[in-house]
This record gives sequence, C-alpha cells and structure tokens, in this order.
Amino acid sequence: MAKPIVFGTDGWRAVIADDYTFDNVRRCARGVGELLLKKGIADRGVVVGYDTRFESEAFALAAAEALAGCGVKAYLCERAEPTPVVSYAILERKAAGGITITASHNPPVYNGFKVRSDYGGAADPATIAELEQIISVIPTGDVATVPRAQAVREGLIVEIEPSESYLAHLATLVDVEAIRQAQLKVVIDPMYGAGMGWFPRMLGGGAIEIVEINGERNPWFGGVSPEPIARNLQKLFATVRAVSASVGLATDGDADRLGVCDEEGRFIDQLRVYSLLALYLLEVRGWRGPIVKTLSTSSMLDKLGALYSVPVYETAVGFKYVAPKMIETNALMGGEESGGYAFRGHIPERDGILAGLFILDMMVRLGKSPSQLVEYLFSKVGPHFYDRLDVHFAPEERGSIVSRLEHAEPTAIAQTPVARAVREDGFKFILQDGSWLLIRFSGTEPIMRIYAEAESPARVQAILAAGREIAGIRS
Repeated sequence: MAKPIVFGTDGWRAVIADDYTFDNVRRCARGVGELLLKKGIADRGVVVGYDTRFESEAFALAAAEALAGCGVKAYLCERAEPTPVVSYAILERKAAGGITITASHNPPVYNGFKVRSDYGGAADPATIAELEQIISVIPTGDVATVPRAQAVREGLIVEIEPSESYLAHLATLVDVEAIRQAQLKVVIDPMYGAGMGWFPRMLGGGAIEIVEINGERNPWFGGVSPEPIARNLQKLFATVRAVSASVGLATDGDADRLGVCDEEGRFIDQLRVYSLLALYLLEVRGWRGPIVKTLSTSSMLDKLGALYSVPVYETAVGFKYVAPKMIETNALMGGEESGGYAFRGHIPERDGILAGLFILDMMVRLGKSPSQLVEYLFSKVGPHFYDRLDVHFAPEERGSIVSRLEHAEPTAIAQTPVARAVREDGFKFILQDGSWLLIRFSGTEPIMRIYAEAESPARVQAILAAGREIAGIRS
C-alpha cells in the first residue's frame, strides 16, 4: 500500500523524490478527476498551474496527463504562474476547479499539490477529506494517462496563457495608472518564485521606479525558504536602504503571500500589514463588509471592526476555512498570519500581487511612507507588536507535547491573568489585557509554532517564553 496522501492547511506537500514522486502526483490528479466526475461537473475541466520549483512543469504535465486519463480536460498553463493567476483562470473559464503544483513557502526540497474549487478558492475541509479518501484507494503506478501530444489532439489538454485577463481584472480593482505615475522607488523581491517580473510588467513605463531583486529562476531559492518573513528578507532590507527606496515588497514562492518593509528597511509584520489593508479598504476606499481572520491573526482587526461597524469572524488556520467563510458572509476581506490576504470582488484566495498594489495605492492616496502608515494605524487601534517562534521537534516527540498542551490550564501567562482559552485549532490563551498566546502545529512540516501579540516587544517575548514553558520546550 502506498503511504497516505494527507492535505495540510493548504495542500499536500512532501520532499521531492521521497514521497513527492510522479506516481503520487498522478494519484492526486486522478483523485481530483474522480471527485469531479462523482460531482457531475468534470465536463467543465480543471486549470493546472505550477510554480518555479524543481521540475514543477514536469509534475504539472503529469497531473494534466492523469486528468486526461480519466477523461477530464486540463487547461495547462504554458509557463509558471502565481497561484492567484491560476485561481482567477478557474473563474474566467468557469472550470470545475484547479490544481497548482507548488509548495508555496516550504523549503526548496519540497514540492506540493494545491487544490482549488470552482469558486477559485481553497477547497473546503469536507471536500479535502473526500479527496483524501478517493486517493487512498488509487494504487501507486496504476494511474491511466494520455500522453501530451495525443491529449492535445483530442482536446483533453488545452494550453492556456492566463495572465492578460488577470491583469485586466486587477485594473478594475485598483488605479494601476495612478501608481505607475507616482514618484516612488519600490524594491520588489519575488524570492526567485512565480511572482518574478509581475510588478515591473504592471507598473513599468511611468514615473515609478521598480528595482527587482532575485528575479530569476532558482529552484534552490538562494538557500532559504521562499517565505516572505524577516529572517528570509535580509537582501530586500539591505537593498531598500542602499537605493533609498520608498518601500520593499516581497512575494513567496507562488506569489500568494506578501511581505513588506518600510523605507528604512524595517520589516512590517504580517499582522500590521493585514490591519493596514483593512484600514485602507474601510477608510481610504470606503468599502464595507465583514472581515474574516484566522485565530492567529491580529486583535487590531477586532478594533477596526468595532470602529467602522463591521463584523469580524474568526476561523481556524488555513484558507480552506477562510475562503468558505468569505463566501458565506460576502466578506470584505479575509486573511491570515502567514501573509496571505484575499479581497471581495476578486477571488476568495490569497493574492500577494493585489495586496502589494493595495499597499502602494494606500501610500499614494494618503501621501504617507510605510512607517507613517503604521503610525496612522496605531493612532486608531493603539500600538501592537507581534512575533512567532518556529520550533522543530522530532516526530516521536509530538505525542508528549500534545499531551502537555491538552492538560495545560494556566491561570496567568507572563504575570497576566488568562481571560479565556480557545482549543479549536491549536491552543490559544487570551489574556485580560487583550494580548494573546497561540501554540499550534504546522500542517505541512514537523514544526510547532508559538505566536504572541501584545502592546510592547518586551511583553511579546515574555509571552513567547511562557509558551515554551507550557509546551515543555526549553531549548
């Protein structure tokens, strides 16, 4: 029997040539085809995209040929595309769903398999559970395929170039020309991923100056994981300072996440970025509607919700929870701590490119630098600081760690009383002063994440240290 395929917070991911093999990718694609046939919507076809990781284009072709093997049409992207571009192509073609070959922000040795529903967002947990069950009974090495040339002749593989329609759609959501003519210098770091070339393509030819770094394909991602967080963006920070840029923007491996640094090359954490985006839509653009956030995201959003009289909904971590809630509530936006943000009128899917355009538009409309925008945010909700620890552990230690957390009932954390605990997706403790601690396990790697938000950096570090103690991790 083949090793079970388990989808985490956003897809199945595994080490290339270990569990991530052509046989297993074909099994996953066959499972998607069978699921859509079962639902009676397979005749609408499936969009298949891929990123710039090692052999992603070959894995995508294997998926397309496996879909063709069960009679399902694959709309195969001609080149590496950001995940949000693939997701928008699902809507444009009214396809039954989508597959993206990507491991997003994971280390270079990984690749992955994301599944999207016909609404362009992450498939919901019930659909993923059904897909896992279908895949579990598909034998390794026994997936029927139709070779590319034959499938193209028979109309089962159709090669597509989805970028132009995506760009045209973005122009309906934000005044791209106003940004293009702004007197800004912007450093872009696509982290060698699928986002390379997109900002110069959109904004080039005007007054704005775009400086792109790490803009070539490198499946080793320069030796770091393509996750746009502070420890991976030192070159971006240094470049912003060296060229006296107005702002720095980074996208992850498949460009569905955004990282931001200010004009001094200082990282603006993801909780502040999401809160800035909410402030931009609510105040600058005058939009109204619910906000959806995961339990690892900022309490600043709750304060903005109260200030602008819009409801705020909290979900478990992962866009497979956020996207359905956005659709259910017709949300203004949805987002999570990892730097992924989605917006109404677009797709219920993270989009680092559109989020970056919104940050630039906020700077242009308010005439403020990124550091001034953060000060403006704090004038509305008070100062907030955040940090996260990623703790690696041996797989055999997980059971004992979970047991300690399940039995933990702290009355105070970092000398502050605990107001309430939430144990729906990890272990979250909300303190009486509004600060919070969250401990949860990664859905894609053997990592325990410890998160904290509080009113000062010192308090954040004290809460993180307390989180280590509660989990029994001292080193």
